[in-house]
Amino acid sequence: MKLLHVVGARPNFPKLAPVHRAGVRRGVTQVVVHTGQHYDENMSGAFFRDLGIPEPDINLDVGSGSHAVQTARIIERIEPVLLEQRPDWLVVYGDVNSTMAATIVASKLGIRTAHVEAGLRSGDRSMPEEINRLVTDRLADLLLTPSRDADVQLRAEGEPAHEIVFVGNVMIDSLFHALPRAEATGFAARVGADGRHVAVTLHRPSNVDDPERLRLLVRALSTLARERPVIFPAHPRTKARLDALGESLEGVTLLEPIAYPEMLDVVRTAHAVVTDSGGLQEETTALGVPCFTLRPNTERPVTITEGTNQLVQDLAALPALVSAAVRPSAPKRPEGWDGAAGDRVIAALLEARTG
Repeated sequence: MKLLHVVGARPNFPKLAPVHRAGVRRGVTQVVVHTGQHYDENMSGAFFRDLGIPEPDINLDVGSGSHAVQTARIIERIEPVLLEQRPDWLVVYGDVNSTMAATIVASKLGIRTAHVEAGLRSGDRSMPEEINRLVTDRLADLLLTPSRDADVQLRAEGEPAHEIVFVGNVMIDSLFHALPRAEATGFAARVGADGRHVAVTLHRPSNVDDPERLRLLVRALSTLARERPVIFPAHPRTKARLDALGESLEGVTLLEPIAYPEMLDVVRTAHAVVTDSGGLQEETTALGVPCFTLRPNTERPVTITEGTNQLVQDLAALPALVSAAVRPSAPKRPEGWDGAAGDRVIAALLEARTG
């Protein structure tokens, strides 16, 4: 069996890693295509080393641009790759532009597509990621879900049961794989993370593109920083918006993007996490770290019903909510968040190929 994996942005890489390792163990032929949607070394290249993934076989170098520009470039550049490679399966991950674009091309070429992390929905079509999820799941031939609620969602949308396979959460495979290395970095201590600290990541347009919303965020984080360390590795786009705003994040430790093990060291030891990231909602649930997601909705409701995640819309309430947070004595992990999801993905692909 030959798999062609397409990744393009930082959230994809820890999803690819356990599937690729499982494929190696089963003797599967694998080709990794990096679209170059994230092109900064700290945002992309370093992840391959940190997660033990071989360097990509092919890089499309699409670079930055609007959603339309990125999608068009990926569609144009992935087509000759798929025609040349002719894999048994195109495997796509998550909900980035690369995921949707590659799926569209494969569907038109008659190449079967498997979507890892299928069935997640926020219900908010103003999020570009939601459009990517909907299009990818409509076209994909095999829908590999991370949680049982995703199975229910896909069935409600009319997807046939034989195309839906629950495999569990591959992100948690990477989390468990990386924990020893994260602990060995000592990074958290070096940046002043003392166990009382709050880890912050923000990048979604709904939070950082509205100057008034961003101003409120700056005030809330500065308030938090008066009583505990606040560690904020800033996405380049977020940093640009903060610079343009001209307000100081008083007392906040603002960092450049950091490698996955270092970020994991900061998160695993945190009192709490403030984020708008999907992946961190899952990681904090697995680690038992209170998470405050600055969004009106989430495509990962299991992190609320079975995890440590809480949605927050009123930014003025954020400092008090974070201060009152309590870590559970032991994390309660959803079904399939056990470190073996990558093996189940490969088993499902092998079975579907011969079934």
